[in-house]
Amino acid sequence: MSAELWGVVVACAVVTAVIKGAGPVAFGGRALPAWSVGVIGLTAPALLAALVVTSALSEDGRLAAGPQTAGVALAGIVLVRGGSVLTGVVVAVAVTAGLRALV
Repeated sequence: MSAELWGVVVACAVVTAVIKGAGPVAFGGRALPAWSVGVIGLTAPALLAALVVTSALSEDGRLAAGPQTAGVALAGIVLVRGGSVLTGVVVAVAVTAGLRALV
């Protein structure tokens, strides 16, 4: 790998460490307000949902519905109907791969 790429990796690691350290330094051991704990707890699921939607509904930088959209939709149906996450992933992979093979 090039020196420039390693520089980017190191810079990202430093920025991540600074961001993670900023919270404890700013609050100094004080408890967070109750409303902020709920918001912080919902951040990860919201980001994951945004990544899934972006991946499922975009193709070459534009809005599109393709095989991956059908796979994610059917996996969602499996999960809503009480299936396990593993079953949902298997359904998504199988449907997406099958539709890509047909197209």
